[in-house]
Order: sequence, then structure tokens, then C-alpha cells
Amino acid sequence: MTNRKDATSAKVFFQPTQVFSLRALRLCSELTFAFLCCVSVAQAAEQSWDALVAAAKREGKVVVLGPADPQVRQELPAAFKARFGITLEYLGGRSSESTARLRSERNAGVYTADAILGGIQTMATILHREKMLDPVKPVLILSEVLDGSKWKKGKLWFMDPEQQYVLRLFNTASPPFYVNTNVVKPGDLRSAHDLLNPKWKGRMAAQDPTVPGPGSNQAARFYLRFGEEFVKQLYIDQKIVFSRDRRQLTDWVMRGTYPITFDAEDDELERMRKEGVPIMAVYTLPDLPGTLSGGEGLLALLNHAPHPNAAKVFANWIASKEGLEVYSRTRGGAPTRSDINAAAYLPEPSIPPPGSNYFDTYDWEFTVTTKEKIRQYMKDLLRAR
Repeated sequence: MTNRKDATSAKVFFQPTQVFSLRALRLCSELTFAFLCCVSVAQAAEQSWDALVAAAKREGKVVVLGPADPQVRQELPAAFKARFGITLEYLGGRSSESTARLRSERNAGVYTADAILGGIQTMATILHREKMLDPVKPVLILSEVLDGSKWKKGKLWFMDPEQQYVLRLFNTASPPFYVNTNVVKPGDLRSAHDLLNPKWKGRMAAQDPTVPGPGSNQAARFYLRFGEEFVKQLYIDQKIVFSRDRRQLTDWVMRGTYPITFDAEDDELERMRKEGVPIMAVYTLPDLPGTLSGGEGLLALLNHAPHPNAAKVFANWIASKEGLEVYSRTRGGAPTRSDINAAAYLPEPSIPPPGSNYFDTYDWEFTVTTKEKIRQYMKDLLRAR
């Protein structure tokens, strides 16, 4: 028989273990509850996604405005259809044409398009400014899209001030200009100031810097980097020839008509270079660091969408690994996702290395204020030519 003293000792001896067991039980319960909550959230998200896809299928299609690129026009709808069984009606064209159509339709109370893939000028100075957009951020629900570790910036990259409307899918290092190597030899261009050499007078071409687009981006870059005098010498004294047709610029540099050409079609010239055409992209010079561009890789959702559920499915898909890789491969833009091996299909110089100090021509403030002022300056400058 245990005496009172022994019993008391036993009680004291076991008390810490009992407390430990209670704490362990409580911790286990909390972990179990947290796990069940996570499972419930995941299940709810999956059910929400399944319901969204089902609603999108009932709508039957999604209408997407995008660049006039034959490969994109063919492969993006095919991949989306294969994945969801939903028709993607792709309307490719110039941004100016697409926005003119949108304005005309909306003035008549007609809404035919759901989403758009475009450039910063269209997004910032027309669609966002004229309040034609619905927020993208709230409709993104796929876990792989929301996971910051899947994006090079550690999060979704929204361009607009509200961080809601314009999602950036491309971030490509773009060459300031291309040269025809049959005419321009190694050593001819060791710095940006070599462009002012009289031997290149009348032998350079660029997109019109007086209209929104790559041409005004380029002129603004030179202006900010080197000042007014350099811009006058380059655009006036060197008698640069202008075109508003990038295909024409591309053809000119391939044929050597204008062996130094700004603002040509990067993806087309890269394809031609691989086929043996004597073309070289100049990405950087000692006095001219590289530039970054989102190309036609900005995503936005149009308000009053006729197929709102299908538009949401498209937004999630194009921001996913599968969708963005299809678009990146066909359009030639470096994806902002970190889980896509872009080096397998893009030229290495077009993928900006981590920590690179490049000039971002797609900066929002640069687009809506600085560049517009310089574009007006270029109009005045060239008017007097």
C-alpha cells in the first residue's frame, strides 16, 4: 500500500508530464485545425475554379484583341481550346486600329471584346485613362498564378497605379537597333555617338517618333540619355528616314537599304537571322545600357465584357505557366514567370539577367508624362526640318 507521502511524491512527479501532454494535445489540435482549414480553402478554390470554367463553357467563347501576329493568331486559340474546350476568337491588329474600333463600338453601346493583349501606350493612355477596363487582380484565383515564387519579381507585376488593371507578362531586353552586317562591320559602332558619323547620314531608318509607339520610346530614350543636341544631330543632321510600318523597317534592314534600323520587328529579324540573313541585334553599347520592353505582353480585361466568365478563365490561363509559355514562344517575349525556361527558345541577350540596370521603356510614369512631353518636342523639331 502506498502511504500518503509516496502518493504525494507520485503526484508531483507526474504533473509536468500531464501539462506537457495537454500542451501537445492542444498543439496537435491547432495543427489539425489549420490543416483542415487549408484543405477546405484549397477545396473551395478548386470548386470555385471548376464552377468558373463550367460557366465559361456555357458562354461558349472569349474574344481577345491582340497583336497582328500569324503565329499567335494560330497557336493561342488552339491551345486554349485544347485546354478548356472553349473557343478563343482572336482579333489581331494594330493597337491604333483596335482602340479605334473599341471607341466606335462603345459610342454605339456595343461591346464585343472581352480581353486585350497589348502595349503600354494603349493600356496607359487610352484604355486605363478612358476607364474601359475591369480589374484583373480580383479574378486571378489559380494557385500557381497567385504564388509569388512563380514570378521573377516575387509577385504579380501590375503596371497601373492602382495595381489592379494591367498585368505585365513580358519583360524583354530589346535591342535599340539592328544592323545589316554586309554593310556595318565590327568596330563601326563602338558607342552611341558613332551613330553621328557622317558615313551613316541618310542610311538609317526608324519608326516615326512623333506618334505613340516604339519610335517615340526610342527618341525619348536618346533624349534622356544624351540630351537635345544629340537628338538634333541624330534625327535632323543624319537625315533618318521614318516609317510607321515596322514591317517596312524590317525589310529595309534585311535588304541593306537602310543598314542601321531602329524599331524593327524583333521576332521576325531573329527568325531571319537564324536562317542566315546578315542581321545583328545591338543590345548594348558602352554608353548606352540595354532597354526593357513589355512588347505586346500586357494583359487587361475590358469592362462590359460579353463573355465575363470566359474572360476570367482566359486571364488565369494566360498568366499560368502553360498559357504564358505558349504566348511567349509564339510572340517572342521574355516571360515574367520564373518557372518557364525561356532560354530554350529565346536568344540569350533578350532575357534580362537578375539585377541588370536596364532602362524600362514600359515604366508607367515615363509613358504618361515624360515620353509624351518628349514626343511633342520631336513633333516640333521635325516640323522645322
